[in-house]
Amino acid sequence: MPSYDFALILSRPLYEDELDPLFDRTHGAVTVSIISEPQHAERPGNASCTWTGATLAAAIMEVVEHVEASAPELHVLQVEADPLLTIRDIAERVGRSFESVRLAITGARGPGGFPASEMSTAGHRLWRWSKVAAWYGLDDPQLIEAKPTVQAINGWLALRDVVPDVAPAAKDVTSALSLVIPHVA
Repeated sequence: MPSYDFALILSRPLYEDELDPLFDRTHGAVTVSIISEPQHAERPGNASCTWTGATLAAAIMEVVEHVEASAPELHVLQVEADPLLTIRDIAERVGRSFESVRLAITGARGPGGFPASEMSTAGHRLWRWSKVAAWYGLDDPQLIEAKPTVQAINGWLALRDVVPDVAPAAKDVTSALSLVIPHVA
């Protein structure tokens, strides 16, 4: 089974005492934002992982279940399956050295026009994998599957949040996506 990289936007960060149940459920494969002060619980949290599944939808839904079951009143709001990467992550994915990627970013190597970084955090820039893969001319089948899958699951998450009685069960969404994704991706 393939492994998928994705991130979840959560209704709040987790408290330290909520980490053990999540660790037990996911064997430490999910990294989350944590807080120690209740006043910080008002901001969204995040979770990220590499998870194995028959499909991206199955992997996402399994992690959503684990995350939500690990802490009371915690809800997944959104999913993102086009990861942000550091220079080292990019080098690993494209099979190049750190220096080769750094030179491509600065325009000293390659055709120029390397994608702009999406954000900078703690002095480190992060690039969107789909843009970097396109620049290197790489076809990543997981990115092709990611766009329609993420759109559908984010729609389901929104519906579940607004009118939970109408939203289908997660297994029904996963089943429906497994039937249509091969035809639309």
